[in-house]
Amino acid sequence: MLTASELIHLPYTPDLSEAGIAFACRALASTYDRLGGYSTDRLRQIAGQVAMELAFRRYLSGQAIPFGVRGVTPFTRPDHYDITLGGHRCDLKSYLITRRSQISHIRRNPEVLLQAPALIPIDHFAADGQKPEDLYLFAFLLGVQTDGPRDMLRALSAGQPVYLAHELPESWALPANWLPFENLVLKSECERPVTVEIGGLDGEHNFITATLELLPRQRRLVENGFHSLAFIHTQRRPEARIGIHCPRYGDPILIQPRAWDNLWFYGMEIILAGWLTHDEYRRKASVLNAGRHTFQYEATPEKNLLVPMHDLHPLGRLLEKVRTWEMEKRNTVTVKAN
Repeated sequence: MLTASELIHLPYTPDLSEAGIAFACRALASTYDRLGGYSTDRLRQIAGQVAMELAFRRYLSGQAIPFGVRGVTPFTRPDHYDITLGGHRCDLKSYLITRRSQISHIRRNPEVLLQAPALIPIDHFAADGQKPEDLYLFAFLLGVQTDGPRDMLRALSAGQPVYLAHELPESWALPANWLPFENLVLKSECERPVTVEIGGLDGEHNFITATLELLPRQRRLVENGFHSLAFIHTQRRPEARIGIHCPRYGDPILIQPRAWDNLWFYGMEIILAGWLTHDEYRRKASVLNAGRHTFQYEATPEKNLLVPMHDLHPLGRLLEKVRTWEMEKRNTVTVKAN
C-alpha cells in the first residue's frame, strides 16, 4: 500500500526539456512512416516522457542504485524505454500534469496522487515480449506549456526558453520516391537574419539536420543530402514568413509567423510513485474504456487497464532490494573467483 510519504520528489532542470525535445524531433523524422506524423501535444508528451526517464536514471545513479539499459530501439517505439533493475525489465509509465490549478493542488497535497489511476493502454500491456516479472513504474511530471501564439509571446517577453518548430507535410516527410531533395532552397522575409534548423533523413535513413542563417530576402541553397524533411526549427519567432521550396514538390511552403509551435515544456517537479510486476498488475487491473475522465486526462484517448495508485508498492523499497541483490551478486562472484 503506497502512502504520500513514500512518493519520491525529483527536481526538474531545463536540460531535461532540451534532451526530450531533441529525442522527439528525431522520433518525428524517423517514425513518420509508421505513425503518420505527430501533433504538437504528442511531441510534447514524448519529450516529457524522455525527460522523466532521464531524471529517473540520474536519480538511480545519485543513489548508487545499479541499473542497466536493455534492447533500446528508440525510434521504432519512441515512448518506450527498457531500464533494468536487478535483471528485471522496467517500463516507466509517466503522466504529464499541465493544468495550473491541478499542479497547485498536488504541490500542496501530494496525497491526492494516491487517488489517481495507474493506467496502462491495453495494447501496450498485451504486447509481445512481456514477462510476468517485468516491472511497471509510475511517475508524474508537473509543468506548464504554451497554448497558442499569445502564450508563446508571453513566454518570449519574459525571457523564457522556447523551441519553435513547424512540422512539414507528409509529402516531404514521407516522400513517395526516396530521392535526394535537389535544389532545396529556403528564404526569409524577415527584416533581420534568422537562424533555422531543418531535420529529416538521408539516403540511408539516418537522421540528419542542417543549421542555416537566412539573410533578409535572400535565397539559401541546401546541399546536405536530405531524402526527407520532417520539421523546421528556430529559436526566435520570425516576424515574417519563412519559405522552403523544392521544385519536385511544386509550390513552396510558406510558414506564417503564427504557424510556429512551441515544444518547450516548463517543468517544475517529477514525482515517482510506485510499482507492480506485470503479473501483479494483471491480477489487480480493471478495464477503463476510452473517453473516460481521469485524474490525468479530461478524456482517456484509448482503452486502458487501471489499478488505483494507492495499491502500488513503494518504489523506495524496490530500490533497496535492488541494491541488496546487486551486492549479493557481486559477493557470489567474488567467492567463486577465490
